[in-house]
Amino acid sequence: MRFRQRKSHEIGVDMSPLIDMVFILLIFFMVSSTFVKDMKLDLNRPGASSASKASSKVIRVFIDNAGDTYVDAQPVKTWAIQGKLRDMLRTSTEKSVLVITDDSISVDKLIEVVDQCRMAGASDVAVATEKEVG
Repeated sequence: MRFRQRKSHEIGVDMSPLIDMVFILLIFFMVSSTFVKDMKLDLNRPGASSASKASSKVIRVFIDNAGDTYVDAQPVKTWAIQGKLRDMLRTSTEKSVLVITDDSISVDKLIEVVDQCRMAGASDVAVATEKEVG
C-alpha cells in the first residue's frame, strides 16, 4: 500500500492567541488604572501660595460660578450635601473632601458648603486653588 503524502505549501503563524493576549492586556490596564473624575465646569480658582497636590481618592464637591453645588457629578442642593457625603464617606477609605469652587463665589456660600462637609463626617476638608494640580 502506498500512502499519499500531503504537501502543505501554506506555513503561517496563527495570530489568534496574539490578538487575545493584546485584548487581555488592554482590559487589564483599563481596569487597573485610576481616573480622576473632574467635572467640566469653567471655574476660576482662587490662588494660594501654600498650595499642594491633592490625592486622587478624595471626594470632590464642586461649586460653579452660579452657586450651584455638585457632588459626584450630580447636582445637589446645599442642604442635601451632608446626607450625600455621609453615604459616600461610609464606603470611602479616605475621609477627605476637596471643595472646588470659583473665585467669584461668596465666602458665606463656601463656608456653608465646608460646614456641611464637616458635619457629614469628613476628617479633612480642603479648598482647591489655582496652583493645586491633582
